[in-house]
Amino acid sequence: MSSLNPIALTSPLGRKNAAHLLRRTTFGPSRSDIDTFSNYNINQALALLLEEKLPASPPLDVATGEAWVNPKPTGANSDESDLMKMTFAWWADLMKTSENSIIDRMAWFYHTHFTTISSRINSGTAIYYQLKLFRYYALGNFKELSKKICYDNAMLVHLDGRLNDVGRPNENFAREFFELFTIGKGDQVGPDDYTNYTESDVIASSKVLSGYNVDLDYSNIDPDTEVAMGIVRGSGNIASNHDASVKTFSGRFQNTVIQPNELIGDKASKDAALDELDQLITMIFNQEATARYICRRLYRFFVYYDITAEIENDIIGPLAQTFIANEFEVKPVLEQLFSSTHFFDIDNGTEIDDNRGGIIKSPMEIVLGTLRFFNMQLPDPQVDLAGFYAAYNDLIFSKLANQGLDFYEPFDVAGYEAYYQEPAFNRNWITVNNLARRYQISTDLLLGAKDENDSILYKLNILPYCEAEGIDLNSPQAIVTFFVDYLLPEAITAERFDYFKSTLLIDVDEVDWVATIIDGEDFQVIFHLENLINTLIQSPEYQLF
Repeated sequence: MSSLNPIALTSPLGRKNAAHLLRRTTFGPSRSDIDTFSNYNINQALALLLEEKLPASPPLDVATGEAWVNPKPTGANSDESDLMKMTFAWWADLMKTSENSIIDRMAWFYHTHFTTISSRINSGTAIYYQLKLFRYYALGNFKELSKKICYDNAMLVHLDGRLNDVGRPNENFAREFFELFTIGKGDQVGPDDYTNYTESDVIASSKVLSGYNVDLDYSNIDPDTEVAMGIVRGSGNIASNHDASVKTFSGRFQNTVIQPNELIGDKASKDAALDELDQLITMIFNQEATARYICRRLYRFFVYYDITAEIENDIIGPLAQTFIANEFEVKPVLEQLFSSTHFFDIDNGTEIDDNRGGIIKSPMEIVLGTLRFFNMQLPDPQVDLAGFYAAYNDLIFSKLANQGLDFYEPFDVAGYEAYYQEPAFNRNWITVNNLARRYQISTDLLLGAKDENDSILYKLNILPYCEAEGIDLNSPQAIVTFFVDYLLPEAITAERFDYFKSTLLIDVDEVDWVATIIDGEDFQVIFHLENLINTLIQSPEYQLF
């Protein structure tokens, strides 16, 4: 039976559990990460993974060598389309260098949940502030984040919130706020009735959400997060474009009435408009369906895509109660989930794990996870800023894109299909073309990438890596054991192990291998090691985590 009961709290995790925990909560561990966490108990491991971090330094503009978000670009800075690429590189580097922290993994979750499409926004500055918002709330209050996202500059552009004014309603954001971001749609049970809300609720909420605009000066700094946010339209304290009428919601929300608590003439004050937003958020989060919907999204992201009736009853329901009891703080929910026997597949009652090794890696885990495992170094932005951006542009717009992930550019407003589209979910990453590109990544990394001056931007040098890790290069058995144990999510059969070993020993036997090492013929050793790495990274097992 699926259970949120905790695993042994004082026992060391061991290598298998440590690797599973790190693969799901970061973008991939190194060998030393796995070994270190294998000695921790679950409380010690989660204390490190869920530790709050100081805000990251903002990205640098290659045109000036300095940050441009202070608070907005000037004429000396690059144009917004280039700044957007720099913002992507900045975030990807945080993902790669975040060590054993869940912060950027959670920020990625928020991006897949509160999805925005960069080409609609066309502002690296707006996206930077949105990412700063996501990172601030990575382990914080989901309810508060849901409120802030309503007047986030990037979101106001993406879902047309800036076009929603009194007398000229635009329901785009209100509809997605219900369906995708908070309570979820549910099954349609009648005309314009979707179980959790109705069409009349969308109309009423669009009135609550009216009257906001982007702040192109990025001067409206939120005091809680220090993030530049959108503004309420109007002069002085008058919300001139806000619908000040009385909004009555359906029985799905207990016929709640929302209205301004202060009028100036026939207009709501700006404070009253913001108070209406508070009322709307409170109304939505007062419904248990909201907590359940968000916990399902977290479960599918971190554990497994298939939510059976048993999982709904034994896992989602209790997580939702934890969420509610902690006033929608995310951290207690993650702590309960990640310390559970269910997360570690101890409760399944079979000899075959269902969750561990049960999710197909996204291109993020394939690319960044491989870079992280092999401790691959990219240009230091403090030394070679142009090289730094060239390296990440190659990774983002070539390696990730070729595998089917257009960074910050999902196909539609619901996000990347692999995170929400039933029934395939993560299997949507696998197409004929995308799979071939996945398999190409090992060759790409071993060959390396160069800039326009033919200088190496990054390269996987396998022999120095093996030497640094202390692998016994005299022993083919030891070499294969190391990579199989640390790269693959599950134990493999002896037959499968022998297959991987045969790719290392292609055209040689054990005796010839040792002779090659003794003779110091590095080029031959590298050839064989690269064969093994190519085969492992192109294996079905490596595609899972």
